[in-house]
Amino acid sequence: MQSFTQIVQRDITGSLPAERSCVLSMLAALLSTSGARSVGENGPYFEFTCESEEVAAFMLELVRSAFGVTMTVKGAVRDPKKGKDKLTFCCEGEGTEERLAEIEAHGLSRLAADFRADCAQAYLAGSFLGGGSCTLPRGGVRTGYHLEFVIRTYEEAILFLELLDRFQLIAGAVNRGERAVVYLKSREAIGDFLSVVGADSALRRLESVSAAREESNNRNRVENCTAGNADRAAIASASQIVAIREMAERGTLSALPEPLRAAAEARMNAPALSLGELAETLGISKSCLNHRLRKLMRIHEENDR
Repeated sequence: MQSFTQIVQRDITGSLPAERSCVLSMLAALLSTSGARSVGENGPYFEFTCESEEVAAFMLELVRSAFGVTMTVKGAVRDPKKGKDKLTFCCEGEGTEERLAEIEAHGLSRLAADFRADCAQAYLAGSFLGGGSCTLPRGGVRTGYHLEFVIRTYEEAILFLELLDRFQLIAGAVNRGERAVVYLKSREAIGDFLSVVGADSALRRLESVSAAREESNNRNRVENCTAGNADRAAIASASQIVAIREMAERGTLSALPEPLRAAAEARMNAPALSLGELAETLGISKSCLNHRLRKLMRIHEENDR
């Protein structure tokens, strides 16, 4: 039975990006998550390591598509814990230094300076293939929603957070040994990410799991959450209104992008509405409005420091 990570990988590897610049962005992401560059006897080289044959075949096709060359198998090491082979592919020889420079020129710094949505989406998809994993809640096991990326350095992780923010995806980052981990832990954020990278069957699976989880918890929700959720919603609404008023008084509210200002004004004008009702008045999804209000609160907290 396929894991949820494998379902996402299968969706992403279903087709190559249409534009060469997007192929290079995807290769840059793979280099940052599962790749390495060095200098050997034959000069500079770069390599990718993966555990999935599907991902390996896709990596080879990306390099062939971008440069018309075939990577060679450098090694296959058995991982006894996972029962899988770690496959390493290498690109070396004449022209490799130029290829490597072109790949690295399409990395996070390029996307930050010259943002293109299609290349950014390809970078996010490549990052999942190279260093991503995702787990969903399972019956009888106390697990939640969790999607993460293993990134080469914490500095790159911060740039990666900024890239996610371009798609209104709120994530966190922590150091883990010599590398960094960027993570998303809400069902809504994971669903939005899957939508961004075009992982449609994985998104349907997420929605199915979420619906089943919702149904199994419905009895407790009916019994316990009516008053409790109303209280929490009222507290959240009051906190948001206080923060928005303070931002307005400081003049920081007027400097925000229009979507954030609209969310702030809607919350101020209708403090008693639920998140779903408020989203409906704005013509956006509940998860989108939640992202915007959370971002407003984060901006307020940062200004308070």
